[in-house]
Amino acid sequence: MVAITPDSPVAAVFGRSHAKRKLVEEGLGIRTVGELLFHLPRRYVVSTELSEVAEPVVGQLMSVVGEVSSSRMTQFYARGKQQYRTEVRIRTNGPDFTLSFFSPYPGQAEKYVAEMRSGSRGLFTGKAKLFNGTWQLDGPHHLMFGEDGESASLPRLLPVYPLTHKLYVWDLIRVMESALDLVTGVTDVLTPELRREHDVLDVMTALRLAHRPDDYAQVGAAQRRFRFEEALVLQLVLARRRAAQRALGARSRAGGGSLLEAFDARLPFELTAGQREIGDLVEEELARDHPMHRLLQGEVGSGKTLVALRAMLRVVDSGGQAVLLAPTEVLAQQHHRSISAMLGDLAQGGMLGGAADGTSVVLLTGSMGKTARDRALQQMSSGEAGIVIGTHALLEQSVELADLGLVVVDEQHRFGVEQRAALTDKAGTPPHVLVMTATPIPRTVAMTVFGDLETSVLSELPAGRAPIQTNVVPLAEQPAWISRVWQRVREEVAAGHQAYVVCPRISGDTQEEGEQDQLDVDEDGEVVTARRRLAAVEDLHAELTAGPLAGLRVAVLHGRLPADDKDRTMRAFAAGEIDVLVSTTVIEVGVDVHNATTMVLMDADRFGVSQLHQLRGRVGRGGLPGLCLLVSGAELGSPARDRLDAVASTTDGFELSRIDLEQRREGDVLGANQSGFRSSLVSLRVLRDAATIDRARDAAESLLAADPDLAFTPDLAAAVQEIERSSVSGFLEKS
Repeated sequence: MVAITPDSPVAAVFGRSHAKRKLVEEGLGIRTVGELLFHLPRRYVVSTELSEVAEPVVGQLMSVVGEVSSSRMTQFYARGKQQYRTEVRIRTNGPDFTLSFFSPYPGQAEKYVAEMRSGSRGLFTGKAKLFNGTWQLDGPHHLMFGEDGESASLPRLLPVYPLTHKLYVWDLIRVMESALDLVTGVTDVLTPELRREHDVLDVMTALRLAHRPDDYAQVGAAQRRFRFEEALVLQLVLARRRAAQRALGARSRAGGGSLLEAFDARLPFELTAGQREIGDLVEEELARDHPMHRLLQGEVGSGKTLVALRAMLRVVDSGGQAVLLAPTEVLAQQHHRSISAMLGDLAQGGMLGGAADGTSVVLLTGSMGKTARDRALQQMSSGEAGIVIGTHALLEQSVELADLGLVVVDEQHRFGVEQRAALTDKAGTPPHVLVMTATPIPRTVAMTVFGDLETSVLSELPAGRAPIQTNVVPLAEQPAWISRVWQRVREEVAAGHQAYVVCPRISGDTQEEGEQDQLDVDEDGEVVTARRRLAAVEDLHAELTAGPLAGLRVAVLHGRLPADDKDRTMRAFAAGEIDVLVSTTVIEVGVDVHNATTMVLMDADRFGVSQLHQLRGRVGRGGLPGLCLLVSGAELGSPARDRLDAVASTTDGFELSRIDLEQRREGDVLGANQSGFRSSLVSLRVLRDAATIDRARDAAESLLAADPDLAFTPDLAAAVQEIERSSVSGFLEKS
């Protein structure tokens, strides 16, 4: 008999079940026995107890142990033919569910009724669906528990695996049994010494306990092993990258000019303690002969841009150039305006009326005209421009810099590794890197996602930041309250202030990604209700100017407008020439208009928690109290409404980030570019497993201090190198 190893094709443990094997190979992407064994259960159900079911989520694939409370057969006609439906109702320790089994034959329907008789129990799977106020398991399948036969031998704890269409829990339970009994030679990346030191199981014991446990204590022991292994490998990848960065040479940017001192002398306010502390740390790191790699995070309006600007001025003082990379033209233009305004004549170096010790601040975006673009490129390549601000246009091959000393990346999660490398590669020697984000990141997320950067947090807000009152406007219960929303906007404008109105769409004739505004239909194809279309900038602008905001100066801003129009509109809004700006989320980050006091977010449930917090931070920036109104049709008690209530309850961005993680899972929190996070973390969860991540980080540092090449742990080294070579490495490098 041929030995079965982790590298054997998965067919080796499937026997004759070709159809199920194909589902595993194509639906789950599992090709080898090793990949199958590490397809770990996502949860367990107790076969002797009814499942504890929390509030289901529509569309969620569920597997529950339930007891049949009723089953009946009905007849109906479809396309002129007689059909049979067996309707089964089951109860759980939670909501009841209805399951419908369809058949063209009465015998099959009668078999369903006999098999699922009242009082019988089984494992039921299907997608959760809410119909006429009743939960259903759509497309159901079942395994009934009996006194004899195959189901009688099921374990007390049933593992529930990630599945694919037409592949069921019991299919994987059977094949896992074969794989565990037959496989040999599974490599353990943790040495016996590491296992003893950190009190974790060997790999085969952990696999057996994960797939066929007797109790939850065994499940916990297996999970502890896999979570530690995963955390250790990832932390080793990040620790090796930090070591490699420290080994790189870089030019010291210790200063020498007087630009930073001149700027500090003109500041009309005191730096916060945090700005001073982080500024000193950054200045110290810029003076070193290896590149700084630092993550600067903080609340909206905490003064990150000022810290970054002071770092850029220090680099200019040293004779180098600094580049600020922004994700959108609106934000790049805003940075260019605000930095130029803060510097005053210090931004007009070499110009008539400019300060003698000044520099030049240049903007480069993709929509600039040829003359302006050529002028900017010439200033950058000659070194005349000390500070360069731009979008992805900075990454083009035609862009050259005389002496790139510092790269500042704003809202880092919007850029991929290739984009950052395209910019840093423009430097003769590795530049210093400062990453900024206004998305608060819990410490364990920073350790795991941005683990190759040193982290600084600006937690205090500068003087002049006013509190922001946030209220949910629940249109599902109080549809008339929308009139009061526009009244409040008019009141703020009458008081001399300005307002933002943010919509999830640009126009009513386009559908945004992920939007669902189609008709709801029942099982027979009959229309039940039509979902309300999402608010759109152009439609709402027309509605407001003709109705509740008639007479006010209302303008629109969105990504499809020409760049000159966007810039002109933002300048007019900043100058107070526009009362209300109806916009998409292009104003999410960086836009700073001190007279704006009100933020109305239409269909607020369409935005994530962190995005809502970012948008809210656009108001209350000029010492005037801010008001944020979250307009939503989400129903009370729904997950969407819970998110809005959480945002309304606190302005603590780190608390909201934790809520975001808990509700949306880690992979979604930092944006679409972070999708590798979701696929790379299998057993580990950065909030739940904070202690494990801490332990793994310490272990990784100790291992590398004693054995930098991991020569004495070759299997662990191979696991680390595999991640470094894989797409996960590209994801991690986004930090």
